Amino acid sequence: MLELQNQQGKNVNLCLLLLYLDSLNLVVNSQQLGVLTQIVNELDNNVMQQLRAARSYLKVHQQAITDYANIRKELLSAELKLEKQQQQMLINAVNECELVGCTEPNNIELYLKASF
Repeated sequence: MLELQNQQGKNVNLCLLLLYLDSLNLVVNSQQLGVLTQIVNELDNNVMQQLRAARSYLKVHQQAITDYANIRKELLSAELKLEKQQQQMLINAVNECELVGCTEPNNIELYLKASF
């Protein structure tokens, strides 16, 4: 999942939700996937990417940061809280969708092929 995030710009929380829906034999359509993608992209583009970049920068320059360990811990804590928030936003959105049952759903493949 992290490889998909780092190399293809895919969202781990959305991937996990889609895999969960697959396990329930529920399928999202392209429009619903677009809404879910928009939800994760907004938080990712406006907050998460900058937070991850800050952690990365600090890691490289940790020798010059006097309280690096505590700062890293706090940034990671903030990132995890935002991840939980994003998960809740996805759950709220998918609960508003009318999902269709399907014997062989492949929501994750739809997402990986999508170019939203």
